Formats: sequence, structure tokens, C-alpha cells
Amino acid sequence: MSAGGPLDPPADAVPLVSVVVATNRVSPFLAKALGSLAAQTYPRVETIVVDDGSPDPSAVQTAVATSLPSARVLHRRPAGVSAARNAGAAAANGELLVFFDDDDLSHPGRFSAQTDRLMSEPEAVACYCGMRTIDSDGRVLVEADQTPVRDRLDVARRRTGILLGNLMIRRADFEAVGGFDPALGFAEDLDLILSLSERGGFVFAPDALFDYRLHGANTTARHRDLTRSIDRIVRTHLDRARSAGDQPLVAAHRESLRANGRYAWWGALRHARLEAGARRWGSAASDVLWALRFAPLAPADAAARRIRRTGAPR
Repeated sequence: MSAGGPLDPPADAVPLVSVVVATNRVSPFLAKALGSLAAQTYPRVETIVVDDGSPDPSAVQTAVATSLPSARVLHRRPAGVSAARNAGAAAANGELLVFFDDDDLSHPGRFSAQTDRLMSEPEAVACYCGMRTIDSDGRVLVEADQTPVRDRLDVARRRTGILLGNLMIRRADFEAVGGFDPALGFAEDLDLILSLSERGGFVFAPDALFDYRLHGANTTARHRDLTRSIDRIVRTHLDRARSAGDQPLVAAHRESLRANGRYAWWGALRHARLEAGARRWGSAASDVLWALRFAPLAPADAAARRIRRTGAPR
């Protein structure tokens, strides 16, 4: 039934979804990002745009007013994305939270599908959906390949693509874990996800409902900083699991650390190839040497994984 049809529940009978958009400038993709929120079929959505110290606050205000007039704008002194998101969540009224970057896209049925899935599982703390990767022009680079997780150990292992962008979170659980750590500038979503997974399950809405845009300004392009931050976060959670005597969780976090080592090499070699193509030989060599220092055993680990997969029964 379409939104507003005779069999649909009254708008005030469904949970309010609060969307927090953190930005520090008018990005080239902001209008499309906000437009995708305006196109949601779900009947109860509020959007809060947190301006984290942009150089031209009036430009942010104008861009939001043009693309999504119903959104509220909070202007703040620059304090980092984690603090900005926490501020947006504190100002929100919804039972359910979605955190959205200024270059993301949500498909029109996303909030309806995720709300239905999350509210059908009272013990679940969050719902993630299928996520595509697109380029700066909107072309699909990677189709959605997320899969259901069985338990908190699968979340800790990072067995599938659960990122901040494709999550919907119960507000009560977000507040219970203390929100985002303001000290983290990279991988703050991983820290939050790992903390949430200790409170309850994650459910999956399998359709491709969210697009992550890959472009030159993404923080994921800063592979060294991201990899080091992931390493610190996972080791912190591993230490907590070890102190609690939770050996299955310790093993899951160790598996995650090995995956991060493999990612370090993937990111370093990818960037090194780009630098070599531009004849920046010193920069290319620096990437390889960094990966060798950061994760010296990762290439052997990757080779062993390929052998195990090749030899696995089909």
C-alpha cells in the first residue's frame, strides 16, 4: 500500500526517525543527499543538519532550505564529526536514529523497510541494509553484497558491511553506550557498532537501500589513518573482552585485526599503484614500506586464506 493509503497506519502510530547529517561545508553532493531524504516514503522523518564550523554558515543554511526546507540546522564551533553527531542526536526527538553523511544517498523506501524490520525484533538494537558503492557521478562501482550476521561475534569479526551509513539505531541503545567517542576522528562508527553489538542483535534489511559515494575527498582515501584507527579501536575492545574472560569475543577481535592487516596492504598497494602511475616513485615505495611495518604477516595470511578457500569443498 502506498504512503497515505486507506490501510496505512496513522502517521503518529509509527516511530519517528531522526536523521542527523553532519557537515562542515556545502559539499558538491549535499543537495542530492538531502533530496534523497526528502524523497523517503516513510511518514515520520525529522532531519537535523549539524554545521560543524563551516567557513560559510549562511551557505549551509541556504543549501538546506533549498533542498529540504523542513530540516533544522544547528551551527556549532568546529569540534569534529563525532561531537557533531552527538549534538545532533541530543537535539533529536526520534525513537530511531540514522546518521547520514553529506555525500550519501538513501533510496525512497529505505526508512520504511528498516523501521519495519527493526520494530519486528524488539531485542534488536540496530538494523543495517544493503549498501551499494557509487562514484562521484552516481555510477555503481560495487553492488550490495551484505549478508545477515548470526550474532555479536560476526559483528566483531566484521564479516559483512555494517557501516554507519546503512544503519538505523534505537535511540535508547545509542544513549546507553554513550554515543560516539569525540576523541575518535576515524572509524568512530566501528567503535559504536562494536559497543552496540554487546547490547543486542543486529537485523538485516536485505534490499539495496543505501548508496555510499566513493570519491577523492572521502576519509577512506586516507588509508593509513583509517587503518591505524581501526587497529586501536579493535585492540581496545579486545582488551575489554580479555578482561571479562570472554574468549570467543577475544578470538573474534583477533580475526578482525588480521582482516585490518590485509586491508592495510590492499589500501597501500592501491595507493602505491596510483602514485607509480604518476611517476611518484618515492611516495609509492613509502606506501609499501609502511604496510610492511604495520602488518608484516598480512601477505602470508592473505595467501593462506586463498589456499583454504581454494581447497574448501564446494
